Amino acid sequence: MTAALPIIAFYDKRTLQHSPEIEQNFLPGRLERRVKQILAKLDYKWDYPEHPGRLTAIKEHLDSHLIPRVQFRTGAKASRTQLARVHTSRYLDTIFDLGGKMAWLDEDTTAISPKSVEAAKVAAGTAIAAVESVLRGEAASAFAIVRPPGHHAEPTRARGFCLFNNVAVAATHAQSKLGCDRVLIVDWDAHHGNGTQEIFWADPSVLFFDVHRAAPFYPGSGDLEETGAGLGEGYTVNVPLPAGTGDRAIVKAFEEILVPAAKAFHPDLVLVSAGFDWHRNDLAGNVTDNGFAMLTAIVQQVADQHCSGRLAFVLEGGYDMDSLSEGVHAVLRTLAGQAPAPLIECGIPEVEEAIEFHQDAFLEDDGGE
Repeated sequence: MTAALPIIAFYDKRTLQHSPEIEQNFLPGRLERRVKQILAKLDYKWDYPEHPGRLTAIKEHLDSHLIPRVQFRTGAKASRTQLARVHTSRYLDTIFDLGGKMAWLDEDTTAISPKSVEAAKVAAGTAIAAVESVLRGEAASAFAIVRPPGHHAEPTRARGFCLFNNVAVAATHAQSKLGCDRVLIVDWDAHHGNGTQEIFWADPSVLFFDVHRAAPFYPGSGDLEETGAGLGEGYTVNVPLPAGTGDRAIVKAFEEILVPAAKAFHPDLVLVSAGFDWHRNDLAGNVTDNGFAMLTAIVQQVADQHCSGRLAFVLEGGYDMDSLSEGVHAVLRTLAGQAPAPLIECGIPEVEEAIEFHQDAFLEDDGGE
């Protein structure tokens, strides 16, 4: 780790312009009718979960809880050439043509608003900027705090609130323009990174490690046996886990699967698709803020050991505003040098407090004898 350099957090207000609202009029058609049917069956009012408030909550929390060494920068917009390294020309044509419109993109409720395409270009370009800052020696590590997220986006399909696969665009840029031959992508979002997996499925130059909640949890992929194909066989490593999984299980997966896999692969760059929906407040799992700090420390150690600390994070999911903000803070303060606390099973501190409180309640009174 390069202690003298800053940790750069990239935040660009242009990504806030992506703001689908279901009360608006969407482009009519078969998909629009299908989504309407799906939403009509719900017994509650549904709002678009991936909203601008996610990023503003993070920024406000970081501004009010400053971390030494952390500096902010704005991002950049990805070019068509950069996006075309992972998405087909026909897909890009389709998405670009939807600029300025409200449209559903998939029946899983992925949608765009009039400025979403430009926001998505900035999200992908900011992921590139984060990687460039690390590889050019400007930052010890970096975090692209962006939206819309990216890891569900496939070469020809928008999915899971994702338009462009930000982390894949950053990885291929590092390979094409910045001299990285081997890239390790660690995805700790609670949802499997199906898009990233598909993009690098047969590519031995990218090791994709994904710890996620097992199917049928969305998107339903990421089985243990999904390990890549062709020359990429063995370069996809999936760790599907049950609901309620907490800190100890995920840390164990990192220590006993990711660490030896990284040692065998010897990456030139480590990227993290960082989603915070494993947090107990987000209902997908039972991970704590300190758990995310511990995961950060492990990937930081991997980067230090294999690629001179070259490490960049790209935001994915996380939909509870408090846990999302605190999770990002946990990552950044760990990158800045604050060691995580030892892992403690949920409830143990409270039990110990209760033990101390009640410890004299049931002692037998010897009656003064």
